[in-house]
Amino acid sequence: MMDVAEFKQLADEIIDSISSVYIGNEAVVRKTLAAALVNGNVLFEDYPGLGKTLLAKAFGRVLGLKYTRVQFTPDLLPADILGTKVWRQNLGTFELIKGPIFTHVLLADEINRAPPKTQSALPEAMEERQVTIEGETFPL
Repeated sequence: MMDVAEFKQLADEIIDSISSVYIGNEAVVRKTLAAALVNGNVLFEDYPGLGKTLLAKAFGRVLGLKYTRVQFTPDLLPADILGTKVWRQNLGTFELIKGPIFTHVLLADEINRAPPKTQSALPEAMEERQVTIEGETFPL
């Protein structure tokens, strides 16, 4: 088990690594790390061009996590985020094709542009760490 001093040192190393790429507000980096440590979610709201995507990408890279970005558009469907089941005739069964939500770090960019039905695909994943696709539940 890691003691407090070791944990603080590791957290500081992570923050320093991210801050070497994301030149900006270190408090944002600290709060993002804190949210990740408590299994939380982060909503970045800021002007375009201030490094939100870079921060999310650097965060995933430094921690060795899979990073995925989804650009929300008016024609995006829930299945485009969650995934879908596809019939495999040669196997005689449906196969799950996982969507981009099956990742460690998901940057959902410009959520407000998507229709409400598509936006509704996110809360179950964010709160319960699972998604339901065609009546079947899959853990994230």
